[in-house]
Parts: sequence; structure tokens; C-alpha cells
Amino acid sequence: MMTDPISDLLTRIRNAQGGLLKHIEVSHSKIKESIAKILKAEGYVGAVTVEGSTKKTMKVVLKYAGKKGTIEGLRRISRPGLRRYVGSAEIPRVLGGMGISIVSTPEGVMTGAEARKKHLGGELLCYVW
Repeated sequence: MMTDPISDLLTRIRNAQGGLLKHIEVSHSKIKESIAKILKAEGYVGAVTVEGSTKKTMKVVLKYAGKKGTIEGLRRISRPGLRRYVGSAEIPRVLGGMGISIVSTPEGVMTGAEARKKHLGGELLCYVW
């Protein structure tokens, strides 16, 4: 039984880039799809597709710059054993703006910059740089 599907997604992406794989496939959930779409919009991964009707899977195509992955690092912040909630003013800037933070807000999952602009706080899911 998997207790933290978001950590599983991030770990699969990290490990696949270390092995220079072209894509990964993970079980689908709305929050994982939202995170993957943010990574796509920010240019960290290629295409994100959802396949299947009853037992959905999500395929994430990885991007590389030569033999190096576009994602330098991924770090899970809020986890099932220790949730971390932040207000809009407390959302950190990752590496001085070189990375992104992903936040789950009442209006959905978005980057930290979007949440700050909308004055929304929420659960700080992860950092990507």
C-alpha cells in the first residue's frame, strides 16, 4: 500500500532522469495530474497524457538538455506525517527565483508565484529546481 503518491511521482521522475529514460508511467490521480501539468507549463517535462478509461494511468515524457535532465532537484515538503501549511506571504522563493514551489490552495494546485499573486495560502507540496 502506497502512503504518499506525490512522493512516489517525484521519486519516479528523479530516478527516471538519472537513468535517462524517455518517459514514466504512474497511476492517475487529480493531484498528480495537476503537479505534472505545472511541471509541463514551467518547462521541466514534455507531454503529459492520461490513458485508460477504468484504470487510468498517466504518462509523463521527460526532457533533457544533452545528457542532463531539465530538473536539477525535487524535494517533497509537506508529507503525510508532517503537513506544512503556509500563508501567501510565507510561500518561499526557491533558489532566489530559479526554481518553483508547488502549493495546494483552495482554488487548486498552482505554483508559489501564482498563489502569492492571488493572495492564497495552502499546503506546500514540493520544490522543483
